[in-house]
Amino acid sequence: MLKTRVTELLGIKYPIQCGTMMWLSKPELVSAVANAGALACLPAAMFPTADELAEAIKQTRGMTDKPFGVNVSLFPALVPRPPEEMIQTIIDNDVKIIETAGRSPANYIGMIQGAGLTHIHKCARVRDAVKVDGLGVNIISIVGTECGGHPSMEGVTSMVLIPQAVDAVKAPLIAGGGFGDGRAMVIALAMGAEAVNMGTRFMATKECPMDQKAKDRLVQAVETDTIMVMQTLGNPSRTLRTPWTEKIVEMENQGASLEDLIPFISGKSGVTGWQAGNVDEGIFPCGQVVGRLHDVPTVAELVERIVKEAQETKTKLDSWF
Repeated sequence: MLKTRVTELLGIKYPIQCGTMMWLSKPELVSAVANAGALACLPAAMFPTADELAEAIKQTRGMTDKPFGVNVSLFPALVPRPPEEMIQTIIDNDVKIIETAGRSPANYIGMIQGAGLTHIHKCARVRDAVKVDGLGVNIISIVGTECGGHPSMEGVTSMVLIPQAVDAVKAPLIAGGGFGDGRAMVIALAMGAEAVNMGTRFMATKECPMDQKAKDRLVQAVETDTIMVMQTLGNPSRTLRTPWTEKIVEMENQGASLEDLIPFISGKSGVTGWQAGNVDEGIFPCGQVVGRLHDVPTVAELVERIVKEAQETKTKLDSWF
């Protein structure tokens, strides 16, 4: 049995979340994760209108009767949308789980709590975890510097960050950054977290809407095949190391402005790359755990493998104590 406060609050079977992955977290992936007993969220920011988000929720609900959520990014966006609009769409379509990420959700707490949503807030620093804990969020998700996407500027690893956060907050914690299998999940639980967030590992699954050539590239990668971009903008992102991302870092080192960088960081080329399998152009968020991917299973196979390995690891540890 793998019952924690996180599984109880979310109504899921296993303490596993598939990280929200922009263009990849489409209904087919979100529903597959839900059907496997874990949690995934649709990314509200990837749907240009409320109607399109509502349609994605409808499609997901047509493929699963299990809980899923919607992520609302509070990060600055090149094409901003009012968070209130996205939250209202979640409420109107009877989704019970919301994940916010980026800046403080303080301005939206009343709206979220008033609708009775289960609220996960994702952050990357202990002080931010403490702040949102004081706001009354239900679950806090925190990521170490190993994670794909947006870690903090502070560069603290998961092994240090997670127990610090556990000791500092009352809400249950989801741990992210470097987790990709059952052994790592046991480590997270041992540090006091009550679930794990795995993004990069779920990218290399059958249901992830990414071209097979891109998945093959992930499987072939090693742990040093990631790079941090956009640090000079105060919005660091760990991505797959490619000539494109190395060019971005070179431009940053030469003092490039946001206007100079926009053509390289807008994300449009990344979408094309995922779909066409050309990962040499564009930004592809990717964690260091990419070096531990060796196959492309179905989501169900992956989740069952993680749980089985976690149980086997616990049995081994029990024999040592």
